[in-house]
Amino acid sequence: MSGIRYQKDEQGVATLVLDAPDQAVNTMNAAFREDLAAIVERLEAERESLRGVVLTSAKRTFFAGGDLHSLLAVGPEDAKAFFDEVQALKACLRRLERLGRPVVAAINGSALGGGLELALACHARVCLEDPSIELGFPEVTLGLMPGAGGTVKLVRLLGLQQALPLLTEGRRIPPSRALELGIVDAVAPDADRLMALALAWIDAHPDARQPWDDPKHRIPGGTPSSPAVAAMLAIAPAMLQQKTRGNYPAPEAILSAVVEGAQVDFDTAMRIESRYMTRLVVDPVAKNMIGTLFFQANEIRSGRSRPQSAERHRIARVGIVGAGMMGGGIAWACASKGSDCVLVDVDATKAQAGKESSAKLLAERVRKGRSSAEDAERILARIRPSDSVADLAVCELVVEAVFENRELKARVTRAIEQVLGETAIVASNTSTLPISGLADASSRPQRFVGIHFFSPVERMPLLEIIRGEKTSTDTLAAAWDFVVQLGKTPIVVNDGRGFYTSRVFGTYVNEGMALLGEGVPAALIENAAMQLGMPVGPLAVLDEVSLKLADDVLHQESADDAHAHHHEHGHSHEHGHSHEHGHSHEHDHPPEGGHARSHGAGSRSSGKSRRIPETAVYVLEKMAHGYRRLGRAWGGGFYEYPADGEKFLWPGLQAFERAKRAIPLEDVRDRLLYVQSLETIRCREEGIVETPRDANIGSIFGWGFPAWTGGTLRFVDHVGVQRFAERARELAQNYGDRFAPPALLVRHAESGEPIGGSPSSTDSAAAA
Repeated sequence: MSGIRYQKDEQGVATLVLDAPDQAVNTMNAAFREDLAAIVERLEAERESLRGVVLTSAKRTFFAGGDLHSLLAVGPEDAKAFFDEVQALKACLRRLERLGRPVVAAINGSALGGGLELALACHARVCLEDPSIELGFPEVTLGLMPGAGGTVKLVRLLGLQQALPLLTEGRRIPPSRALELGIVDAVAPDADRLMALALAWIDAHPDARQPWDDPKHRIPGGTPSSPAVAAMLAIAPAMLQQKTRGNYPAPEAILSAVVEGAQVDFDTAMRIESRYMTRLVVDPVAKNMIGTLFFQANEIRSGRSRPQSAERHRIARVGIVGAGMMGGGIAWACASKGSDCVLVDVDATKAQAGKESSAKLLAERVRKGRSSAEDAERILARIRPSDSVADLAVCELVVEAVFENRELKARVTRAIEQVLGETAIVASNTSTLPISGLADASSRPQRFVGIHFFSPVERMPLLEIIRGEKTSTDTLAAAWDFVVQLGKTPIVVNDGRGFYTSRVFGTYVNEGMALLGEGVPAALIENAAMQLGMPVGPLAVLDEVSLKLADDVLHQESADDAHAHHHEHGHSHEHGHSHEHGHSHEHDHPPEGGHARSHGAGSRSSGKSRRIPETAVYVLEKMAHGYRRLGRAWGGGFYEYPADGEKFLWPGLQAFERAKRAIPLEDVRDRLLYVQSLETIRCREEGIVETPRDANIGSIFGWGFPAWTGGTLRFVDHVGVQRFAERARELAQNYGDRFAPPALLVRHAESGEPIGGSPSSTDSAAAA
C-alpha cells in the first residue's frame, strides 16, 4: 500500500496526499522514498495532462522528518551507502522541482525537519494558520542537520543572516512568522481556504520554477564575500564555540555547509550538505542525543512510568503552602495551565508577595510578546493569596513548599491534613529529605508523595516524583498526571536521601570543592566544567544554592546518621549538632588526598552511597565557618558580586592552592563527569531510579548534565563500559573509593552489554 495517495481532478490538478500506512506520522523512511520515486515518475509521465500539483497530508502533522530508527543504525562502515541514499532522495526531489508544472505544498500540520525540506521542494507553500502548527529545522537539537536540501534552499530563499539562526538554533516558528520571513507564501484560516489558495497559486503561476533555478537569482543579503555578511561570519565561529564548547558538532557542521554552499553552484552545495550530514549521522554524539532526547524522552512522555491501571486525574484546585520564590513559581505554573490556586503563608503580606512574583513573571511574558495582557490577568486571577490553612479545604492536591526542615514540614503536613478532604493529596517539595520519613507525620501516608520542583520553576522542564514506602498507586498516578498537566517532563524515583537528582548532582558540587581542597585553582575547576558542557561550574552552583544550605544539609545528614546509629546500637546519649553555628572541629589544613567519608543514611531510606570527600568537607567548613562566606544571597561565597559589574572568583580562594601534587587536567575533567555517572549507577543498584531513561533524562533536564553525552548512563556507553570501568579504577586508586566501579558496572563491563538503555519506540515512525 502506497504512502502517497494520487488524486487528479477534471481540471488536471493532481493532489498528493501523504498518508503512511500503519504510522502516526509521515517520515522519510525507505518506503516513502520508494513511493516518492514512483509518484514523480507518474507525474513526469502525465506532465502534458497536468495543470499543477498540490501536496498535502492526511495526518495530524504535514510531515515529521527523517526516520530516526534508520539513522541510528548507520555506522562508519555505512557512510558511503548513506551518502548515496541522501543524494538519491535529493535527485528525486529535484525532479519534482523541475517538473515544468506548478507544485504547491498545502501545509495542514507541523512541517519540521524533513517535512519542511519536502515543502521547500515545492514552488510555493501555503499554510494553515493554527497555533499548534510549527515550522523549522530542529535537527540540531538531536545532533543532526537538514540533509535533504534544507540548508541550501533556506539560504537561497532567505539569505545567510536570516537562515543561520533558524538552522543552528533549531528554532520552531508559527505560520505567521514563516509568512513574514517568506518561507510560506500565504496562510489560511481553515482547510477549505487552504486548498483554495493552493489552486489559485497554480492558476497564477503556470510556468513556476524555483528561484534558485533563475539564472538571475542572487542570495538575499549577499554571499560570504559581501561586507555585511563577511562581518557577521567573522564572529560566528567564536559565538558558536562559546555556546557549544566544541562538544556539539552539528552547529559547526551547519555553519560550514552553509558558508561553503553559498559560494558554489546549487548542485555542488547539495553535495556539500550531504557530506556534512553523513559525517554527523555516524558521529556518536548524534546517536547519544537521538537515543535519549528523542526515544527515551518520548517513552517517558508516553507514560511508560505511570501506573497503567490507575484512572486519569485532572487537578483543578491546587494549594501551595510557602509563598517564597519556589512557592510563587509553583503557583504561576499551576495557574498558567488552568488550575485555581490557593497560596498560603504565615501572614497575608508574604502570601501576597508570592502572588506578586507570579505577576512579575507574567508581566515579563507580556513584554516579550509571549502572552497577551488579557491572558496574564486571567492567570493571575486564579491565584488566591491567604494566611489561613483553612482555605486549602477546597484543594485536591496541596504542595508543601516550606523550608527544608523536617520538624517544620511535619507541622505543616499535620495542619494541612486537618482541613483536606479524604481523597486529597499532600505533595512535599523537598530536594533532600526522604519522603517516607516525612510521611511519618501524615495520618494518611498512602496519599503522601514527593514532587521535587526545580528552580526556576518557569524554566526548568523536569519534575521528580518520589514514591514513598506507603505511597499508593493511585497517588503516584495522580502526581504523574499533575506534572504532565503542568507541561513538565516527569521522572519517577524511589525514596532515599537526595532521591536521584539532588543526590547525583551533589557529587558534582562536592567534587568541585574536593578539587579546590586539593589545591586545584578555582578558575581551572570552573572552566573545566564549562568546557565539558555543564551549564555552570560547581563552585558557582554552590554560591547560588548557598553554602549555608549545603552546610545545613551536611549537618542534617550527620544528625540522621547519628540518630540511626543510636537506634541500631541502643546508645543512650543524644546525637545532633555539636554546636549551634559551626563545627566543633575545624581543619587548619586540608586532609590528605581526596578520600571520602559517608554521610547520610543508605539505600532507599538510608543512602549509604553518599560519599563526601574529606577535602570537600574541609572547604565547606572553611568557607562557611572560617571565612563566613555563605553564598551569593549572603553577599558572596566562592565569587564576589559587585553591584556594577560581572561576578568574579574571590581572591581569597588562593589560600586553598597548596597542592601536594599536580593533578592533570584530564583527571579534573574526568572526575567531574565520572563521579556523576558512578553515583547514577549506584542509584540504579539500590533501586532509587529504575530505568535508564529516567536516569538519562533526569540528568539532562534536571541539572544540566551535558546533552552531548546522552545522560549519565549513556555517557558510560559513549566511553565504552569496559574502558569506563578501567578508568574508574584508575581514579579510585588516585582519588578515593567513590570512583570504585559499582558491582552493576562491573557486570556490564564483563558482558559488554550497554548500561544506558537501547533506543526503542512503539511507533515505527519515529522522526526528527
